[in-house]
Amino acid sequence: MKLVAITSCPTGIAHSQMAAENIETTAREQGHDIEVEVQGAMGAENELSADDIDDANAVIIAADTAVNQDRFDHKPVVEGTVKDGVNDAEGLLKDAVQLADGGETSTVEASDRDARAETGDGAGTAAADEETTPTRGTDTDTEQLGGDPSKGLFARLRRLFS
Repeated sequence: MKLVAITSCPTGIAHSQMAAENIETTAREQGHDIEVEVQGAMGAENELSADDIDDANAVIIAADTAVNQDRFDHKPVVEGTVKDGVNDAEGLLKDAVQLADGGETSTVEASDRDARAETGDGAGTAAADEETTPTRGTDTDTEQLGGDPSKGLFARLRRLFS
């Protein structure tokens, strides 16, 4: 499936880059063709072309700032936060694929996804359906917080400087 995405945070230095990388990596692992535009205080990087948008089956916006959506008319749009892009790229992608497969041209927000999971409507994640209780004591009982550790900041820095 062909997807386009925009990530944006107020400064656009770290979090929007991390979200873009996670969304792009996860989409490619799932076999999707994706282009990701990163917006920040210094402007847009990898700006989406009109052809990219026209060819896309769905749009993902993971932003903590206002993103102009005029160029995405008649496209299914999934909106979330940058945190969703960093920690739940799979959920955003799942929603985008479901919207595109359903032929919808509406906008779905990440909070709507959580509400649907609670009521049993549409896409939900297993994590939203299960309660987790943090445990303390042994190292083997600690709860994993955040996303995939191999995609974390320290892992990326290690790869960058190695």
